[in-house]
Amino acid sequence: MKVQIQYLVALSLLLAAAEGLVQDFCVADLSLPATPSGYPCKKTVTEKDFAYSGLAAAGNTSNIISAAVTPAFDGQFPGVNGLGISIARLDLAVGGVIPIHTHPGGSEIIVVIEGTICAGFISSFANTVYLKTLNKGDIMVFPQGLLHFQFNSGKGPALAFVSFSTQNPGLQLTDFALFKNDLPTELVAKITFLDVAQIKKLKGVLGGTN
Repeated sequence: MKVQIQYLVALSLLLAAAEGLVQDFCVADLSLPATPSGYPCKKTVTEKDFAYSGLAAAGNTSNIISAAVTPAFDGQFPGVNGLGISIARLDLAVGGVIPIHTHPGGSEIIVVIEGTICAGFISSFANTVYLKTLNKGDIMVFPQGLLHFQFNSGKGPALAFVSFSTQNPGLQLTDFALFKNDLPTELVAKITFLDVAQIKKLKGVLGGTN
């Protein structure tokens, strides 16, 4: 009986490992809703599904953060569906910033194409800060789920590309989570130690209520 159980366990592990080899790819069918594991597979596929031109143009940095992120995730680039990879373009005007945020779905790596970007992340438990100034050609990795940020610390515009270990990394901006919704001001004050006036000011800027 013990040998049979070991055989069944080994067989189940083998089948699980082979599951990803059942088909070469699963191009996203964007006409159907996404599932927890991604979009359903498109039936008719062409070479156009495996190429994307959406990152060629600079993003619009005329906004509150003076920055733009142009994604090529499964929702924009169906060919990456199920492959565990994706990419995005990052444009930062002078003084532009990507506020502190996290990607719950995957790790990130950035490569600077133009300009100078100060980037960093904060570890869990010890809350150690890892901060680095990146110049053209430099890369940096941000482990999955950790709070991180980027800002343009140079004198001209900055351009970078960021890739992810998932088809859709997800995104939660800390400032938006606290100040761009209806989380009561008194509660925000309790959990952040900020004064009420400052919280109301930030809610006013970001569009929050209560």
